[in-house]
Amino acid sequence: MSPAPEEHTSAAAPHHPEPGGAAGRYGEALFRPEHPEEGGRIDHAALVYDPFTRERLYALGAGPGRRCLDVGAGTGTVARWLAEEAGVDEVVALDRDTDRLAPFAGPRLRVRTADITRLAAEPGLGAFDLVHARFVLMHLPERRELVGRLAELVKPGGHLVLSDAVDVPDPADTASAYRRTLDAMWRTLAETIGTDIAAVRAYPHLLRAAGLEGVAAELVCPPLTPGSPLAAFWTETLERMRPALLAGGRLDEAALDETLSYLASPRLAELAPGMLTVWGRRPQTAGD
Repeated sequence: MSPAPEEHTSAAAPHHPEPGGAAGRYGEALFRPEHPEEGGRIDHAALVYDPFTRERLYALGAGPGRRCLDVGAGTGTVARWLAEEAGVDEVVALDRDTDRLAPFAGPRLRVRTADITRLAAEPGLGAFDLVHARFVLMHLPERRELVGRLAELVKPGGHLVLSDAVDVPDPADTASAYRRTLDAMWRTLAETIGTDIAAVRAYPHLLRAAGLEGVAAELVCPPLTPGSPLAAFWTETLERMRPALLAGGRLDEAALDETLSYLASPRLAELAPGMLTVWGRRPQTAGD
């Protein structure tokens, strides 16, 4: 799930930053991959969202005879599923940091260390029947251009599939510690690394503008319950962001601690941020 992933030799209203206005990037200013708990945080999200991703990719034809690209592959749960269970002929797992991916490289799974923001300079990627990116583009101000570049990597008849976070707050709740904490989190992400979850809702239009057809979208909001992997993911995310959240008066420590206690409490009753998945198909060319 790293957003900005050299060929690895082993086989509430969120802030809208201007492009380039963020101080850093995911994996640099926040969520550094070498942090000992980063893999576990990512895997908690994978436990929640992988079933929905697998169902969608399978419905779009992921399987034998296909070549797939997984962008921002993170710990590799989706790439490994494509190679090991879906039976895809070749999977290219691309990320800026591939330390957690390298052990899984093999005949079906190629690991490639590359920066998605410089994909145009990446030689030898080729074309793919399926291009997938999850929780990646939302963190990158260049997302509009990157959608077009990813669409260019799709073979005629193949699919581009993008998933990112959206928030669905209760408009009547503007003062609870939970709501203030999530609003501060999105604002911090926007101001620190350029995250823009409001832009995610435009993905269907971006795919259509990139020349794809059959564009469709679905939103899932998995249940947020105490002790669940989703509660663990948000708890770990907020704890990792604590210094940034408290800096500059974005949030007070009492509200953050109340939210963390709430996430572990049987009193927890919230609609968690969801995942919007959008997909489109590259038209067949004459003679295909």
